[in-house]
Amino acid sequence: MNRYESPRSGGEARVRYRDGDFDVLSPGTFVRCAVTGMAIPIDELKYWNVDRQEPYLDAPTALKRHQELFG
Repeated sequence: MNRYESPRSGGEARVRYRDGDFDVLSPGTFVRCAVTGMAIPIDELKYWNVDRQEPYLDAPTALKRHQELFG
């Protein structure tokens, strides 16, 4: 992000998820949970899947997705 872009520019951010961290590719204030569709504020984002590049609202939602995928 360059110094002229505000991290609070509003709207949905584009994010690349990495192990233990993530990179904001396009600024925004939230991402959408891959399971629920609910907005997750960037500063509260804690759960994601690196391989699927999906964010999750919380731990139970991440577990639910894992169980859907792997039974």
